[in-house]
Amino acid sequence: MPHNAEDKHRAITRLRRIKGQAEALERAVEAGSDCAPILQQLAAMRGAVHGLMADLLDGHMRETMAKQPAPSQADIDEMLSLLRSYLK
Repeated sequence: MPHNAEDKHRAITRLRRIKGQAEALERAVEAGSDCAPILQQLAAMRGAVHGLMADLLDGHMRETMAKQPAPSQADIDEMLSLLRSYLK
């Protein structure tokens, strides 16, 4: 979770963009658009979601790994679980 105002604003902006992409995709499906543009839009959404997740994972890892003197085993286990879910 972004903790400073700038990171939070950036994450919300990206989420709103993804939401707009999903709404446009819904309209295209309802309108019976061709498959190719729908697939391109899905790929764009997937890229946007992966980019947001990568940024959030980056921030979380930096916060967790910066703990003094060292992250706990529970922190490491949580990080590995998050990375596994991201890589699926």
